[in-house]
Amino acid sequence: MTAGVTATAAARDWLAPFPLDVARTLSVHRRGGRDPAYAVEAPGAVWRTCLTPEGPGTVRIGSRRVPAGTLVTGQAWGPGAGWLLDRVPDQLGFNDDMSGFAAYHSRVADLALRYEGMRVGRTWRVFEALVPAVLEQKVVGAEARRAWRFLLQAHGEPAPGPAPEAMRVCPPPRVWARIPSWDWHRAGVEGARARTIIAAAEAAGRLEQVAGAGPAEADRRLRSVPGIGPWTSAEIRQRAAGDPDAVSVGDYHLPRAVGWTLAGRVTDDAGMLDLLAPYAGHRYRVTRLIELGGSGPPRRGPRLPVRDYRAF
Repeated sequence: MTAGVTATAAARDWLAPFPLDVARTLSVHRRGGRDPAYAVEAPGAVWRTCLTPEGPGTVRIGSRRVPAGTLVTGQAWGPGAGWLLDRVPDQLGFNDDMSGFAAYHSRVADLALRYEGMRVGRTWRVFEALVPAVLEQKVVGAEARRAWRFLLQAHGEPAPGPAPEAMRVCPPPRVWARIPSWDWHRAGVEGARARTIIAAAEAAGRLEQVAGAGPAEADRRLRSVPGIGPWTSAEIRQRAAGDPDAVSVGDYHLPRAVGWTLAGRVTDDAGMLDLLAPYAGHRYRVTRLIELGGSGPPRRGPRLPVRDYRAF
């Protein structure tokens, strides 16, 4: 799969001056085990594709511990290779400001120690975070992952370089805006989500500026797009802007996991926000730790079904 990895690759080494778990830090970008834009090698190196401002690119990021920290090795291919390598530190949380973060619950202290190498990074690619977030609105994960996979395979271009088989680059906004109705249907995406992605594609130029805006302004701009609410805005800002405080209010599972992990009880969104209040400025960091290693209440009912609009 990775024979000839170094051939014709641009490369960069970066010494992260802190404990860093590359796989866990980047895993927030993975949309299922068969994500065409994300792959993991057995040794732990991560492959990602990206449509950069300079064109499509593929990046492979590996790492090893050294006495001074974590030595990260990046290799990239395609017109966007240089852009991707320049932003490897950003993707891995170099600018993740952890000042003010303290554990007010023993469980959070345990999780922070267990996952000390998990950082909140940012990709600077807003539209690429927006599309899968919209696809995940009000559906089960398997349904959203199936749609993302189908649309990238149908409309994305092959990943540059010796990437793992079947990897694809997210299409540019102009392509998303022109996806025919029958392909949305074949992907299992109903009209509301398709219209939100098309509207965002038409405003993609100004939306990309969100990654450099403050949290309140970024949220305002994202939610100006019809169909993007608090949950979707938070999911985008977490990934594209590295916002450590963006809480995914409106998530089906998250309030239950937060409530059970921190208080041993099931909570709703309001109860979750009360429990997270001491962590203001780092609330997403805490929920991410809980997603990685927290607990949840016993399942007492049936799982949500995977709907298939293709049969309608």
